[in-house]
Amino acid sequence: MSQALNDAVHWADLTADKLIRANNDKELYTLASGITPSGVVHFGNFREVITVDLVARGLKKRGKKVRFIFSWDDYDTFRKVPANMPKQEELQKFLFNPIVDTPDPFGEHESYAAHHEKAFEAQIAKMGIVAEPLYQAKKYRAGEYKEQIKHTLRNKEAIAAILNKWRATPLEDNWQPVNIYCSKCNRDKTAIISFDGVSTLAYKCEFEECAHSGSEDINTSSRVKLPWRMDWPMRWAFEKVDFEPGGKDHSSQGGSFTTAKEIVTEIYDWKPPMYLQYDFVSIKGMGGKMSSSKGNLVTVNDVLEVYEPEMVRWIFASYKTNTDFALSFDLDVVKNYEDFDRMERLAFGLEAGNEKKVAMAKRVYELSSIGEIPTEMPFQPAFRHLCNVLQINDLNVSRARGFYNNDIKNDRDERRFSERAQRAAYWIENSAPEEFKFSLNTTPLKMDMSEKQTSFLNTLREFLVSEWNTIADDKALHEKMYEMINALELEPMEVFTLLYKKLINLEKGPKLAGFIRTIGQERVLKLLVP
Repeated sequence: MSQALNDAVHWADLTADKLIRANNDKELYTLASGITPSGVVHFGNFREVITVDLVARGLKKRGKKVRFIFSWDDYDTFRKVPANMPKQEELQKFLFNPIVDTPDPFGEHESYAAHHEKAFEAQIAKMGIVAEPLYQAKKYRAGEYKEQIKHTLRNKEAIAAILNKWRATPLEDNWQPVNIYCSKCNRDKTAIISFDGVSTLAYKCEFEECAHSGSEDINTSSRVKLPWRMDWPMRWAFEKVDFEPGGKDHSSQGGSFTTAKEIVTEIYDWKPPMYLQYDFVSIKGMGGKMSSSKGNLVTVNDVLEVYEPEMVRWIFASYKTNTDFALSFDLDVVKNYEDFDRMERLAFGLEAGNEKKVAMAKRVYELSSIGEIPTEMPFQPAFRHLCNVLQINDLNVSRARGFYNNDIKNDRDERRFSERAQRAAYWIENSAPEEFKFSLNTTPLKMDMSEKQTSFLNTLREFLVSEWNTIADDKALHEKMYEMINALELEPMEVFTLLYKKLINLEKGPKLAGFIRTIGQERVLKLLVP
């Protein structure tokens, strides 16, 4: 595929250009994303990560260095046990503790947080995304933010004034812009009594079974944390962030991005990063927004059971960030594969399109690729046809591979076939509509047939015995079958129903001519007996 692509045809490139102009064409750009590991990290969360990755690719295409940081907010509070977690009663004991101090109910990692962090990091790696993880519990506990915390406390009044602009009721006079985890029970159910103006905070735990009173010296404490409205802008300044997207929940007027912009400018002496709002991703048929705490979610791994990694990237690269969309696991899967293959053919010049459409296809293909971009278009086993081949072969991928022996020419083609066949087999077994599924009969099906139907079947058999190797294509066989139908004055529908019953014991199925050719001469003749 030609690499001479039009500049700035994609929103990721337009964003990259805007970033460069806004930052006087500097060499290193810091792009940020982050998630709280409060439960399984779902596919909806992935939109933020892929948005940053696509902009990073836009910057790199322009020769810029990029630092992509991914913050794990694992020092946040464990507020709710998700419905899909095991050991519910044990996890309940750790409510209001730091997520990082909550045990892994699966017994696989050092903490609940680490379990979800490692799972998601492995998933985005499959998508060709490399991000630098920042574990906020480690950073807070190492004292990296102690000066920022003291600075925040000393600017309490200015911060309160910013927040109060958007509050229905003003913050109370004794409000403090920090949280403390109790040194006795490790919960954040504390009320801060005083700050001495230097580094010491006095507090009382309001958890009824604890009621501990204590104090923390910010210079040495590992228990003091900034709440989200202060924490987010503080980290923008600390990491010198140039770009970070956010969802609708952060983007509404008066939401955390509104206040963070003002706080980072007035309190932390840094400019707000460039911001893109992204809309939510839903799963067709699920209804509502995915939620880790509710447990109604689909992960990146779940999606990769049905879609190739490049296809998942393509889906996100094909939508502007402010467009919501639903990912389908129903019959739309077939159309999605067909659309992806069409885009690939456009990108390699094997399908015609106007200049703008071709330029966009090339850029989207580039943004969708993982690893080196092929110089020649990879083999495309059409998904619908592949599903037929697999079902003819009882979903045995190795047997189905034989049908494509003449098409697979290199390792890339082999990978494409293997990845797509495994996903097609999984989809057929787990998500495909019942009317899409079939199983080839193993023995001839005995049926009551009219004299004309018997005559048709014998005529078709004779043709397939003598002329199989001369059939040019599906259309030629289709037309020949209609000649036979018309000659015997039969209704096409009754003949098609007869053939489907003989082949798969159903009244309808895949397009007959192509289906017969795919099954192969030997097996078809074995089944099409009067």
